Amino acid sequence: MSRITATLNALQQANRKALIPYVTCGDPYAETSADVMRALADGGADIIELGVPFSDPMADGPVIQQASERALAKGIGLPQVFDTVKAFRRHDDKTPVVLMGYANPVERYDQRLGAGAFIAAAKEAGVDGVLVVDYPPEECEAFAGDLKAAGLDLIFLLAPTSTDARIEQVARIASGYVYYVSLKGVTGAGHLDTSAVADAVPRIRRHVKIPVGVGFGIRDAQTARAVARVADAVVIGSRLVQILNDQPREQVAAAAKAFMAEIRSALDTP
Repeated sequence: MSRITATLNALQQANRKALIPYVTCGDPYAETSADVMRALADGGADIIELGVPFSDPMADGPVIQQASERALAKGIGLPQVFDTVKAFRRHDDKTPVVLMGYANPVERYDQRLGAGAFIAAAKEAGVDGVLVVDYPPEECEAFAGDLKAAGLDLIFLLAPTSTDARIEQVARIASGYVYYVSLKGVTGAGHLDTSAVADAVPRIRRHVKIPVGVGFGIRDAQTARAVARVADAVVIGSRLVQILNDQPREQVAAAAKAFMAEIRSALDTP
């Protein structure tokens, strides 16, 4: 059983919802990413999605695009991402970490270092799952099998436009959890329609037997609480990235912890 599955099972048994923050590795300060991850866990995060900077993050809105640009300007790539996870693991061996990014960095890593190098490095660093935005399920069954053999989960995105056939494809190979993108558009865009989420999640559950997380458009405790009524997990990215980018270096970890604690309290309030 993966660390992700164990964590989500324990939360379900306790009738609690998972809180999953997203941060871009290396942003806003390259040397504080591991500290920010620790602060998120201390504030109540159950799983951490760590963004791999990429020059063309097509599913992301301006906030996360700019975070990637800032991180890339600091020289942050997959080797630095793995180092950040290792630094986090020296203090936290319980909180699952999911790398979220795009196919190009993964495939370039294997091209440079050999087939399977990405998965081996991820496992060695202490990564628990991978979400590759532009890997459709029909093109990555072998990748999913290799991850599973290494004890890592492959998480997939589902969208309001996903057909039942696509959901069934995802259900066959996804593990850990699936991430429902609640908006048509990029991260941080639009107004979240919680009633539409309430309609979509049961349709997903008819096919997907692993937990369903919901993200995109969740910006505060009230929205997170509303989404948690129907989802197993709440994913918050753009708003957190904005908050951290507004902080001086010495306050960034404290700000991460405070924001997580606010959302955690809302999710845990009966």
